[in-house]
Formats: sequence, structure tokens, C-alpha cells
Amino acid sequence: MSDGPHADLDPALVSTRSVELAVMALLLCLAIFLGWDNWRLGAGWAPDGPQPGYFPFYLAVLLGGASLWGIAAALRSEELREEIFVGRSAFGRVLRVFLPTIGFVLLVQLIGLYVASFVFIAAFMVFVGRLAVWKSLLTGFVFSALMFYVFDVQFNVLMPKGPLEAAFGF
Repeated sequence: MSDGPHADLDPALVSTRSVELAVMALLLCLAIFLGWDNWRLGAGWAPDGPQPGYFPFYLAVLLGGASLWGIAAALRSEELREEIFVGRSAFGRVLRVFLPTIGFVLLVQLIGLYVASFVFIAAFMVFVGRLAVWKSLLTGFVFSALMFYVFDVQFNVLMPKGPLEAAFGF
């Protein structure tokens, strides 16, 4: 059940039962794929010991069995049918975090980690946190610069870089 004083005012978007069924079905598909792939590699016992797919195959069998058990349990449960997994307003709040995060991942590929981090942090603070623009820009810059100093300068770790870092010779 949803918690909070306005839980009844938030219309249901999806039930717990449907989410559990979807997750179990995805896990079952994963188990079938992993089982098939490991069977292809060899899931038996060779004269010198287990073949490469032996242990992963049986783990996939266990995952598939657990998924089937979960599907059966979810279909039998009347409680889960009525229980609200997420309401419309709560889902909107999740999307306000999830969509910018997906954008950040795409930006890393285009403009590098440090510039993407600056954009993500500053934009997130302004639009989601409703903080002052100057504070957001300063925080994004300090965090990105600190991250660059720690990873690139001190630890010499290769991180995804974009055109700005290339312009400065990094």
C-alpha cells in the first residue's frame, strides 16, 4: 500500500501484481536465454571436469524455476491484485529523476564525462531542486573539476572525454 496522508488521492498507475508478473516474465526470458547459451557451450561433464556452461546452465535452471514459482504465486495472490505499486504523481516524480539520468548517459557519449556531469548536476539542481542558477553552476563546476583532478590527474584513470578536454590537450 502507498504510504502518506495523500495516498488515496493519487490514482493507481499500476498494481504490484502486474509489476511482479512483468519482472518474473523478464527473468524467465533471461533464464531461457542463459540456459540455451550455456547448453550451447556445453553444460555436461567432460572427462576432465565440468564443461564451460555447466554451472551457469544450472544457475539459469534455478532462475527459471524461481521465475515460474514467482509467476504462479503472483497469479494466485488476491492481495497483489489490489495493491498499488505506484501512483500517477509518484511515477511522475520518478520520471523527473530517471529521464535526466538517461540524458546524462547519452551526453557522456557525446561530450565526455566531465562536461556531461557539469550539465547534469547544474540542470538537475536548477530544474528539480529549484536552486539558484549561480549555486547550481558553481556546484556543477566544482564537482566536475574535482572529479577530473581525482581521476585524471591523481589516479590517471581513463575516463570518457569529449571535444572540450581534447581542446585542452587531454
